Amino acid sequence: MSSVSRKIANVAKGYKTKDGAGVSLLRVIGGPISSKSVDPFLMLDAFKSENPNDYIAGFPSHPHRGQQTLTYMIDGIMEHKDNKGNKGLLKPGMVQVMNAARGIIHSEMPKQVEGKMFGFQFWLNLAAVDKMSDPWYKDIPAEEIPEAITNDKKVRVVAGHYEGVEGIVKGLRVNPIFLDVKLSPNTKFSVDIPDFDHNSFVYVFEGEGKFGPEGYEKVVGDQQIGVLENKDRVTINDNEITPNKLDAVAGENGVRFLFLSAKPLREPIVQHGPFVMNTQKEIQQAFFDYQMGRF
Repeated sequence: MSSVSRKIANVAKGYKTKDGAGVSLLRVIGGPISSKSVDPFLMLDAFKSENPNDYIAGFPSHPHRGQQTLTYMIDGIMEHKDNKGNKGLLKPGMVQVMNAARGIIHSEMPKQVEGKMFGFQFWLNLAAVDKMSDPWYKDIPAEEIPEAITNDKKVRVVAGHYEGVEGIVKGLRVNPIFLDVKLSPNTKFSVDIPDFDHNSFVYVFEGEGKFGPEGYEKVVGDQQIGVLENKDRVTINDNEITPNKLDAVAGENGVRFLFLSAKPLREPIVQHGPFVMNTQKEIQQAFFDYQMGRF
């Protein structure tokens, strides 16, 4: 069959909120975009400020259960510590992956008193069978993230594949594609989506671009998310052109965006704060286990 780009179904901007001990951020997924619409992605927070008062209090010690977290740093330095003995500095261009699974207690604190703090944190759901697996943590240095570079395009392949380049992040149970794409003005870009029913989105953080098939493009600008339409195998006719890629064109000033895509888990989601399970009973058990020191 022929292929065509998916359309952008929804464009939105995150709402301003505070988390941790008062860190200012934009909550994108889990805010205007429901996690159910982009399953298995549970949350996307974007934090960007040159005002230390917006980030200096950080994220003191707190628990997690039932998800994996991925933090991608653009500017600034954060320190991770957890109750499993892990410790690491998250520096510009680095990735931090944490498998909270059956339980971990960690902190994320700024290691600077001035300057820009800019990055993203994603929560990815775990299937029921994986929620009580062993927790782990890993830092990935910026220089280890592979890149596909041309004169007018730079793509950092954090996870998944792009044009024969394999991403560095392993161990994410939902096997996402995660690309950091930077395009020069008016440059075209295309990326394959590996399966019909992958949920996919872009998050623009520099400039703006047009996304979608020719004639149906939508503009997504700075600090906006563009959620792609999704059609599963059941709704695609044999004679229908399959929407299994994303086309984009950078605006007059170029664009930089994140592209993420993964197959949905389609499992019940019950979330209370940092605990993400499948039933209310499991949430109650998570609170009990945490209070009893079992994390």
